[in-house]
Amino acid sequence: MSDLDVREGEPLRPDIDVDDPRLGMKLAAERLSIVRYVFLVQIEDGIATAEQRASLEYADAVLIDWPDEHGDRVADLDEAQLATVRRHMEAMEEQVRRFTAQERAGDIDGMTQTLIRVTEHVAVVRDLYQPDFALPTFAEIRRVVQEEWDEDMGKIDPHESGVDAAVDDAAPAAAPAASDVTGEGPRG
Repeated sequence: MSDLDVREGEPLRPDIDVDDPRLGMKLAAERLSIVRYVFLVQIEDGIATAEQRASLEYADAVLIDWPDEHGDRVADLDEAQLATVRRHMEAMEEQVRRFTAQERAGDIDGMTQTLIRVTEHVAVVRDLYQPDFALPTFAEIRRVVQEEWDEDMGKIDPHESGVDAAVDDAAPAAAPAASDVTGEGPRG
């Protein structure tokens, strides 16, 4: 029997108690961390676009200072809140499957948008368990990253400075947040 074989009666992951009401918080952080890393590996050889940079920074902002799920800074949830966590975890897993297919297809633009969607679901989960932890929106991060991008591009070609910002202002708004699906989400 190899180390990869699962012995009958032994849990696949002994660090997980499937009856733990805070399990969603642990799994959400793990899944987002993995998706974020895979995305980073996919874009590291090129010059990341403003959207790619913003998607990474959004994931980082949601993951920063992530508490232990059994720490004092984590709230106990009621049944309705736990149902919301389950809905967002299911939606997040659907996005992870989409992300995996996009990775296989080499669809970096699709992966960028899907990383944002995964992060939105994880942000809702974190907001439920940590309602006092201020989480930025993707739009807020995107705005700051775009300004930095425009400045960086202006250093490369001063004649191009500001062009991306003007074009971006005319772009349609981002897709509705994952929380819009359920009507529940981060306060802001």
